[in-house]
Amino acid sequence: MAWTILIIAGLLEIGWAIGLKYTEGFSRLIPSILTIATMGVSLYLLAIASRELPIGTAYAVWVGIGAVGTAILGIMLFDEARDPVRLLCLAMIVAGVVGLRAFAQN
Repeated sequence: MAWTILIIAGLLEIGWAIGLKYTEGFSRLIPSILTIATMGVSLYLLAIASRELPIGTAYAVWVGIGAVGTAILGIMLFDEARDPVRLLCLAMIVAGVVGLRAFAQN
């Protein structure tokens, strides 16, 4: 169950990271409220998952999901760079997250 909670926390991290773009420096009320709420829920779920998982593993997976998901959405939504080296680096992050899951003790 901790892994499921951690994955949800990571997906919410993607949501708040993308939400930051829409807040325009927290100058727009509704996007700012949604982004801050999503941050809170994401961090709360990370804390819950870390009760059962090693904190280093939980944090690395949370950040990895957030980083890769945010980069992919940045490419899709904001026409950010999609050069092969960047995509290779994102693939290495995914490999690290998969490796942490495969070899985690919990």
